[in-house]
Amino acid sequence: MIPNASGTDPVSPICSAKGCRAAAVWVLAWNNPKIHTPERRKTWLACEEHREQLSQFLGVRGFLKDVVPLKEWQADEEGRPPVGP
Repeated sequence: MIPNASGTDPVSPICSAKGCRAAAVWVLAWNNPKIHTPERRKTWLACEEHREQLSQFLGVRGFLKDVVPLKEWQADEEGRPPVGP
């Protein structure tokens, strides 16, 4: 669980696909090498249904760096940026 925008009640992470409100189970770590330093990682969240679609979108642009289960990402989040859409 992560805090909501107000920083109070925790909310379940949801998929970053447009219009999807399903629970996220994957983290897609990416960066745009034209504007981000190599170590910078931005994140999108994905449900099972949209994991491949979002991965392909980032992949064809050369942005996708890693796809990790959300639980694994959260367990290893020390030193990583916060998960978010």
